[in-house]
Amino acid sequence: MNQGIKRLLDILFASIAAIVLFPILLLIAFITKISSKGNIIYQQERIGLNGKKFIIYKFRSMYSHAEINGPELSYKNDPRITNWGKFMRRWKMDELPQLWNIIKGDMSLVGPRPERKYYIQQIIHQSPEYNILLQTKPGLTSMGMIKFGYASSVEEMIARMQYDLEYLNQSSLLTDSKIIFKSLQLVISGKM
Repeated sequence: MNQGIKRLLDILFASIAAIVLFPILLLIAFITKISSKGNIIYQQERIGLNGKKFIIYKFRSMYSHAEINGPELSYKNDPRITNWGKFMRRWKMDELPQLWNIIKGDMSLVGPRPERKYYIQQIIHQSPEYNILLQTKPGLTSMGMIKFGYASSVEEMIARMQYDLEYLNQSSLLTDSKIIFKSLQLVISGKM
């Protein structure tokens, strides 16, 4: 795939989406602020292209200090998630600040989900082929996300990884378009 064209489309799509969704982003920010104590935007270090660290942005969907005891993946009915956070997560609204990550160049629209170093080390220990995923820019959505969804354990991350490895083997603008379209369908239905 032509990376220059992909980057141009990433910037174009993310910029248009940010402008069109700006009033909704403001509303989400306001509700996040009044729904529970803590920052509106949650920042977390992730690992991107070639193992480079970057800060990912999300609307905060958990109570403050949710990981006071160290890294912990979220799971169904996780009590650390606020009521508003549950609503945001169902419709993936908490992910919208990642449009900025795309504009900055940390992420792409389509690519493997970026993980934290803590979990990557565990995944690589069991499945060294995860290193292949670090050779491409991570994405807001991915084949793994539409075919598997969010992972709540390292084992599930490894299972989802297989779909992302499959994506890398058939990466194209057409494949990206199909993944974006399917992702939008799943988000609108509340099933992603």
